Amino acid sequence: MQKLLLLIDKISTKVGHVFAWAIVFLTLVICYEVFSRYVLNKPHPWVFDATYMLYGTLFMMAGAYTLATAGHVRGDVLYGFFSPRTQAVIDLVLYIVFFIPGTIALVYAGWSFAEQAWTINEHSSISADGPPIYPFKTILPVAGALLLLQGVVEIVRCLICIRLGRWPSRTADVEEVDVEKLKEMVHVKDEDIAALDQLVVAQEHAHGAAK
Repeated sequence: MQKLLLLIDKISTKVGHVFAWAIVFLTLVICYEVFSRYVLNKPHPWVFDATYMLYGTLFMMAGAYTLATAGHVRGDVLYGFFSPRTQAVIDLVLYIVFFIPGTIALVYAGWSFAEQAWTINEHSSISADGPPIYPFKTILPVAGALLLLQGVVEIVRCLICIRLGRWPSRTADVEEVDVEKLKEMVHVKDEDIAALDQLVVAQEHAHGAAK
């Protein structure tokens, strides 16, 4: 079971990594338009459509990845003080009552929108001669299906935690800064950091007493 959960985690993570390149294309499109508009005086009406479709694709396709890495915003003012089993019970209720119905609705509505867009060969009406919009609408059911699959994984994790009293492991993605690796690179120990903190506090106290 754990291997299957980690496999789905890896799929969600890989999809997130692939679609993260959308931010690169988005940046290039915006830079190109700024240069073309203000230097060459040749704006392009399709750029607005391209930017919101690229950003929307990035936002939607990152949903399952963010859930797999436990990166979604959580109101954990009290949640963090609960035991893992209590946390799992709360999560399980919220997944069943809100997450699953909402995600199923997203897949159902997204499929309907995408099907209609492909049928009528829908193009954007925001700008003149707008680009095709049906590929973008196809992202809705695809992203919803991936999110639903990852949600099922999280529900299974909740059940395992309720049974065992501890959270099962999940796939860990890269962090912004590997603190321990950084310490090794600069040859700094925890004792050195603690001593430096004490020195700073002592200096602040001395400075306050001098005033």
